[in-house]
Amino acid sequence: MGKGLVTRSTGSWYSVKSDSGDFIDCRIKGKLRMKDVRTTNPIAVGDRVEYELQYDETTKEGVTGIISAVEPRKNYIIRKASNLSRESQIIAANIDQAFIIVTVNYPVTLPGFIDRYLISAMAYRIPATLVFNKIDLYTEKDCEKLEEYLETYQSIGYKCFTVSAEKNINIDLLHAELHGKISLFSGLSGVGKSSILNRFDPDLKLKTGIISEHHQQGKHTTTFAEMFETSDGAMIIDTPGIRGFGVIDMGKAEIAHYFPEMFGLLDQCRFFNCTHTHEPGCAVKLAAEKGDIPATRYESYLSLISEDDSRYRS
Repeated sequence: MGKGLVTRSTGSWYSVKSDSGDFIDCRIKGKLRMKDVRTTNPIAVGDRVEYELQYDETTKEGVTGIISAVEPRKNYIIRKASNLSRESQIIAANIDQAFIIVTVNYPVTLPGFIDRYLISAMAYRIPATLVFNKIDLYTEKDCEKLEEYLETYQSIGYKCFTVSAEKNINIDLLHAELHGKISLFSGLSGVGKSSILNRFDPDLKLKTGIISEHHQQGKHTTTFAEMFETSDGAMIIDTPGIRGFGVIDMGKAEIAHYFPEMFGLLDQCRFFNCTHTHEPGCAVKLAAEKGDIPATRYESYLSLISEDDSRYRS
């Protein structure tokens, strides 16, 4: 029996780094089931697992492993498995911090996507940071949009970085945040996530894609989540280009709790079960009307609570 860290998932096989530093290809034991959340994948990158080696009868050497148990997770982050599914997919587990790579153009990252990511991270107690990439390409209009994004997210307490992977601008400042931690990197396809990670350590040699000139979108270059260790010891989880995050694992009434600018106002609403949509005496709605809550953030909240009730737990 051995223990190790899951560093790669391909759906049916998992790469496990043993505590002695060896990498072992493992499958899941047939009876293994996770009970904490309904997911399409019972094991994720970042999980600590126990495994049993399967021996080759000829050489009597261990060649593969069978994962028999998963240690309790300190956290995880999920996304909807599909638009029609009530299940979710665990992107990664046991994360110290999460970074969302954002571009205001080439391609455009909309506030709704950012906000879903941020509330998902907050719901699972994962500190999140925004990284605005491709600043070397921005026009004057793009720079104005960037300032709007920065004002919105810095005002509610999120740390933000403005970088260019192509020109190596501010990458060193971002790299300094990674020391001694397990960091999750996510973003839409085409935002330059792999290019940033290659700047941290050229030996990673992650595949990078080309933006479609017609659609201004990137093609998926990362197929499965994978954990890498850089030459200076940072642990980085690279994820596929993600199009949407769900809130399947939280109650609808909880959603406002994960908007920091709303949470502090909740006890000022006239009704304790206020939905912050139409009720009189709603402190959140009043703050949104006055501009104290950014319009895009309030719109993200309304979008989330208007989703099909079947996506939420009771």
